[in-house]
Amino acid sequence: MIARIAVLCLGALLVAACQRNDLADPPADLGDFALGLNIVVADHAQKVPISREASVEEWEAVMKKAIDDRFGRYEGTKLYNLGISVDGYALAPPGIPVVVAPKSVVAITANIWDDAAGRKLNETGEKMTVFESLTGGSIVGSGYTMSKDEQMEALAYNAAKRVEGWLLGHPEWFGLPPRPPEPRPARASDK
Repeated sequence: MIARIAVLCLGALLVAACQRNDLADPPADLGDFALGLNIVVADHAQKVPISREASVEEWEAVMKKAIDDRFGRYEGTKLYNLGISVDGYALAPPGIPVVVAPKSVVAITANIWDDAAGRKLNETGEKMTVFESLTGGSIVGSGYTMSKDEQMEALAYNAAKRVEGWLLGHPEWFGLPPRPPEPRPARASDK
């Protein structure tokens, strides 16, 4: 039994070592985007009952840093303001490894404004549910292998990356041509 747990832990460490952070890579093309205001609020965040506790200030600080890290790399000619609301979260508590391995998750709402025009670009807030990345630690249970701060940093990193993906889906907001429509799959009746 002990040998089995040792093998699982070794495998977890190897997978965790392979997790990739893309912030050192050049940023994706967001046209004229440059980060203006970075507003994060978490005062209405709902905690799932089994979660570890995290304060409003902790969520606001970790999310603001993740947004700065990801979007501060852009050097466009026009300022855009990002607003993120942390709506809810669950930080996996320690559990029995492998048998009970709860996952960490954060729910956010994102908004973007054109700073110069003073107008919001998205009609309604973009709601996103972001899970922890699959790593060796999350297989065993991130509550067992990571501190609360490490879980929050990983979720904030994933949330900022998800916001970036959302913005990339709207190139027209940043002076780029709109994305071509996705081709729809052929149906049997189309043949």
